[in-house]
Amino acid sequence: MEKVTSYFKALSDETRLRILKLLEDGELCVCDITAALQMTQPNISFHLSILKEAGLIKDRKEGRWNHYQLDFTDIMNRVILPTSLPRIDGAKVAEDRERLARFKKDKSAVKCCTVKAAG
Repeated sequence: MEKVTSYFKALSDETRLRILKLLEDGELCVCDITAALQMTQPNISFHLSILKEAGLIKDRKEGRWNHYQLDFTDIMNRVILPTSLPRIDGAKVAEDRERLARFKKDKSAVKCCTVKAAG
C-alpha cells in the first residue's frame, strides 16, 4: 500500500506533472528541466527525487550531471503514464516546452552538460 500511496502522491503535484510532461519526449538533463520550469536546481532535484522514489522516472549520471527519463519497467507506469500524460495540457506546459526549446538551442553557450539524443 505504501508504494501505491507514494506513486499517487508523486502524481498529485503540478510541478511533478510538468516534469513528467517534459520527459514524455525523451531524456533530459536536470539543467534542461531547471531552465524549462524556471525553478532553482535544488527545487527541481527535490521533485525529481520524489518522482524517482515513486518509480516514475529513472536517472543516469554523466559527469556531474544527472539525466532523467520516464521509467516504463513497472506495469503501472506502462498503463498510467501513456494514458495520463496526453491529458496534461495547458498554457504552462506550452510555455515549458517553448523555454526548453530555446534553452536547448543555446545550450552549447551554457556548457551545463553534453547534448545527447533522447532515447
